[in-house]
Amino acid sequence: MSAVMSPVVSEATSVAQADPYPYGWRYVEYTLPDGRPKWKRVPLTLEDILHPQVEDFRMHSDEHQQICIYLYNVLVAILDRISHSVVLHDVRVAWDHPTIRPHGPDIAVIFDVRERRNWSTFDEAEEGTRPSLIIEVTSPGTRQVDLEDKVDHYARVGAPYYAIVDIYQEGGETKRRLLGYELTPAGYANLPLNDRGWLWLDPVRLWLGIRGDRVACYDEKGDLIEDYTRVTAARAEAEARAHHLEAELRRLRGEEDN
Repeated sequence: MSAVMSPVVSEATSVAQADPYPYGWRYVEYTLPDGRPKWKRVPLTLEDILHPQVEDFRMHSDEHQQICIYLYNVLVAILDRISHSVVLHDVRVAWDHPTIRPHGPDIAVIFDVRERRNWSTFDEAEEGTRPSLIIEVTSPGTRQVDLEDKVDHYARVGAPYYAIVDIYQEGGETKRRLLGYELTPAGYANLPLNDRGWLWLDPVRLWLGIRGDRVACYDEKGDLIEDYTRVTAARAEAEARAHHLEAELRRLRGEEDN
């Protein structure tokens, strides 16, 4: 009796079988034979990640979200003093370019905006301005989109600065690195890191760095800009220490009076 051979299952097939929506999904309308409309959930492809539609549901890791929220909060606080500037997180950007379809940057910093609106798509031609700085945070399954496709596309649409927080696996370990590009007449040129491994983001006058296993921003003097959670926790800890010290001083004064 001959042995029954098990089919060879590729890693991509195995992942697809484990999760039919590895990148996320969108709902597509179709018509039933009786003419009634119905919606079907379909998986996103890498092409959909590169060129999203409004209301796509995309999958992100916890670390990816934490980095984006931190960067968004820091940049909003920094640019609060600059009128007609906005920071967009995961908002679709339609370019004024004949062949480049819209993208959905993790972070987009835009100046010279006429008025703040609740955009689902920021239309460059309609608004009369484009992002001055784009930041993308990579995910393992979609890194090539940020590291290759978007480097080409963002240069072609004329985005002056493009920064990447690259998170990847090497030797069983999670590693992080920073990449930066500045637009020149010949296309994107690599931006150098300083001796601390920080990347200078000129449009917002900030340093972007890796601090342990976290992404960190530093001001022009090199001072760390903490995230909101850490600032709140530090303030609460300082207030608790102050209350404890006041109570101890009252106790000691009471003992001295006796």
